[in-house]
Amino acid sequence: MAFRSGWTEQVFRHVVMFRWRKDSGPEEQAAAVAALQEFALAVADLGSVSVGRDAGLDEANFDVVVVVDFPDVASYRAYASDPRHLELIATHIRPCLDHRVAVQAELA
Repeated sequence: MAFRSGWTEQVFRHVVMFRWRKDSGPEEQAAAVAALQEFALAVADLGSVSVGRDAGLDEANFDVVVVVDFPDVASYRAYASDPRHLELIATHIRPCLDHRVAVQAELA
């Protein structure tokens, strides 16, 4: 469990990283990131979503990270099963995806 000075609210965090397929083009990858960013705005009612591309400091890194903070596990589950989320994955993420890693953790 992580502790942040001065932070008293419980946070349930979902972190997911994507590595794009080598044969996916830059346009396809950029479209996937743009869709993730649009999605972050569309689901503000479910949680706080941040999207970032890798800074390119180590070629072993993943290409994109998504960090989502929820007030509780139930909110994460609502997000995970939300039709907008499932559509985003099917339409924009899977076509580019080589590998995905994720973790969900309760932070205090």
